[in-house]
Amino acid sequence: MLTIAHLKRGQRAIIKTFEVENVPLKLLEMGCLPGNEVSVVQQAPFRDPLYLNINGSHLAIRKETAALIEIELL
Repeated sequence: MLTIAHLKRGQRAIIKTFEVENVPLKLLEMGCLPGNEVSVVQQAPFRDPLYLNINGSHLAIRKETAALIEIELL
């Protein structure tokens, strides 16, 4: 299973699925939904947190949360 945590800087992917109970509501409100495109803009030291672009919204998420969101590479 490939997740957002596996993405490298500049890679793009489509969000496939995740367990809604495990993902914070704020991420859902900001566009982290199945079918949306996600790319890694920047990584902090030790790759935590990840700075993402999800359909034009920029947000930072923790690596443990990113590991819960399944993706498909473009």
